[in-house]
Amino acid sequence: MKYFNLSYQGGRLSWPGDSTRAACGRAGVVSDKREGDGGSPVGVFSLISAFYRPDRIERPQTGLTLRALRPEDGWVDDPADLQYNRLVTLPYAASHEEMWRADALYDLVVVIGYNTDPVIPGKGSAIFLHVAAPDFSPTAGCIAVDRTILRELLPRLDPGSTITIRS
Repeated sequence: MKYFNLSYQGGRLSWPGDSTRAACGRAGVVSDKREGDGGSPVGVFSLISAFYRPDRIERPQTGLTLRALRPEDGWVDDPADLQYNRLVTLPYAASHEEMWRADALYDLVVVIGYNTDPVIPGKGSAIFLHVAAPDFSPTAGCIAVDRTILRELLPRLDPGSTITIRS
């Protein structure tokens, strides 16, 4: 099986035969990622799993593990918490990001395997490939593309697919 590999550099996400506009973290691509720094981590990372908003879009096709988001889904961003950089059920006492957002940014989400195995407290959390804001404004550290493009990429992704992030 040939794995599908993505590459982000200079405001573009590319893959064999094509590319598209993309946003990265407000601090750009960083080599020493820290929680809350606004940077996207440099490196090659596995694409682990995906989520979608079932109230807004149909279940997409993908080879990745796929789960429908729920209103009670959160992602822990508190480095002191044992569930740091993991999906949790809300309400949750530690600082977290809500995955069920009012905007459309998490209608489709691919989990990028940054700081996941092992999880190192403070090295950054919730690094995703997700839907870009309409103006492609910078993210908090994720890579973001047009919703239609992400929807078209998902069927090509499977375990073993990667994303390379570079400045």
